[in-house]
Amino acid sequence: MSSEDIDGRHIPVLADRCVELLGPALAEPGAVYVDGTLGLGGHSELVLTRFPHVRVIGIDRDPAALALAGARLAPFSDRFTPVHAVHDSIGDVVAAHTETGRVQGILLDLGVSSMQLDEPERGFAYAQDAPLDMRMDQTTGRTAAELLASESEHELRTILYRYGDEKFAPRIARAIIARRESDPVTRSGQLVDLVRDNIPQAARRTGGNPAKRTFQALRIAVNAELEVLERAIPAAVATLAVGGRIVVMSFQSLEDRIVKRALARGATSSTPPGLPVELSEHEPYLRLLTRGAEEADAAEQARNPRSASVRLRAAERLRPTPTHLEAHS
Repeated sequence: MSSEDIDGRHIPVLADRCVELLGPALAEPGAVYVDGTLGLGGHSELVLTRFPHVRVIGIDRDPAALALAGARLAPFSDRFTPVHAVHDSIGDVVAAHTETGRVQGILLDLGVSSMQLDEPERGFAYAQDAPLDMRMDQTTGRTAAELLASESEHELRTILYRYGDEKFAPRIARAIIARRESDPVTRSGQLVDLVRDNIPQAARRTGGNPAKRTFQALRIAVNAELEVLERAIPAAVATLAVGGRIVVMSFQSLEDRIVKRALARGATSSTPPGLPVELSEHEPYLRLLTRGAEEADAAEQARNPRSASVRLRAAERLRPTPTHLEAHS
């Protein structure tokens, strides 16, 4: 994908709403904003344009995304620092690139990026035949094909259930194992055909491509997405300065559940039940900025179909994390 393709095809999800929520914190003199999932840089471009004083640190595990975003954001090179890392290492990244170890704004736009879906050779898309890779960082880790070739039937079934909510997981896992010796599944087209052949005919007629849940499950497993997210949210909150804000966009319920739980923990008093007064050291250290999870309206969805499943949550840091909660912040 070229820089022209980015400008013409990449539309960042809920970009204006993200900047609106982050704006009060980014208006601070010397503000630093961390785009923890940089992707193609659309959100960061908007921040850099609207806040001429803000410095941006862009984190992504995908070297290809970093290169494309770097080209897009070249006009802001004096205020933009790209970092090749996974977003659960945000604490180390911020410590290395700031004097205080604290930032004013953080955005996490979770899941697979439009670039990764649009590049057939990455193997993320079930609509195009390609090698089953699915690694967000192709420089490390095992591919989806290697996962299918090595995991037990029980583990494959668990992955499909847990990460894809695939009710036909036993049939699909059994079929993968049955053909592994003679004709292992190494391409996305093969996997699509296998899934279609191993679910009831009635189930093939509803809900879009029948392989959608299997592909989601494998992608999450290959990239350890939920384990990374479990670490990333507390690490991100820990780097926020008082008054700083975090916005997280998730695209499926497993992600959103993790985000909701982590932000609610900081926005809830830890005063032991039964005490007649609120203990100051137990007061919430976060304030939720959204009522539940916000969704994209019809106009946004029409403009950007990827926004159809987005769930956006945001919070502001009110005070330092109490000492007794630091391990869980």
